[in-house]
Amino acid sequence: MADDQQGGFNPQQGGSQGDQFGGPFGGFPGSGMPTPPPPPPEDNTPANYQIGQHLPKVIAVKLPAHSLQFDEQSFLHLLAGSISLTKEEKQRIIDSIPRLRQAQVDELIRIFEEERRKFAELSAKHVDQLKKLEKQHQADWQDIELSQKATDKKSEDEAKAEEIRKKLGL
Repeated sequence: MADDQQGGFNPQQGGSQGDQFGGPFGGFPGSGMPTPPPPPPEDNTPANYQIGQHLPKVIAVKLPAHSLQFDEQSFLHLLAGSISLTKEEKQRIIDSIPRLRQAQVDELIRIFEEERRKFAELSAKHVDQLKKLEKQHQADWQDIELSQKATDKKSEDEAKAEEIRKKLGL
């Protein structure tokens, strides 16, 4: 066989091309340099990092009126804790609640719970990146809360102004 003469792998002879160069990882012939040991295996033990764990117990965002059956606070915690959605996508979900079917909300909840499970399965080497992402998404969620509070305050002020105009006969 031509490969045997060129140093290729021959399962009947055993070994590989690397064996002729100083070990299983090769090396440099005649250099006298030992082959470095293989790196230790990567620790893939799940870190069990829980995204959304730093959110307040009660989420201040109010969902629009709807006729769906689900735990709103649990849903909002899952939505707020999601690090795969942008701030705009989260706001669109909130705004769309009155138009969604029950099955769609149930599916969103299932997806958010799966996202949490999958991120908890990541190894410890990913925790710093998860914390960074979570911090950014928490800031985005605070923007959603502040925006909703500002909108609610504006509506309340407009209602009060309208009431005063009616009292004054304007």
